[in-house]
Amino acid sequence: MLRVILALALMTSLAACGTRLNPFNWFGEGREERVRVSETIPENPLDRRFLVSEVVDFSIDPTAQGVILRAMGRPQTQGHWEADLVEVARENGALIYEFRVFPPPTPTPAGTPQSREVITGLELSQFDLRGIRTITVVGAENRRSITRR
Repeated sequence: MLRVILALALMTSLAACGTRLNPFNWFGEGREERVRVSETIPENPLDRRFLVSEVVDFSIDPTAQGVILRAMGRPQTQGHWEADLVEVARENGALIYEFRVFPPPTPTPAGTPQSREVITGLELSQFDLRGIRTITVVGAENRRSITRR
């Protein structure tokens, strides 16, 4: 009898691997959309950061408490700092962040694309994700989105 119960439990757990019951399957692959975004004023007027030129990569990694958002951006020149994902909208099942960075204090060379990359992240709890179907990160020239399966 114990073997039957264990076999059924194993089959049930394996069957859930490819479904929405498995939290590791909640978000699918991302997609990129090329756009030209006009600079918006952040909610905090003391925040003088600019939109990163391009969002190069965006991923969502599940954790026991929720997810970790990771984004990589590429400004026009080297030396940008204090990158952050700033929430700008939460409506109709969509969560939208702007990827903002401070420019360098003095003019800097453009350098190679890899030398300009800036990475930031943020953690969202299950409570924060309630009702969210799509998460989008916006840069000045593109936006990347990941939709929940």
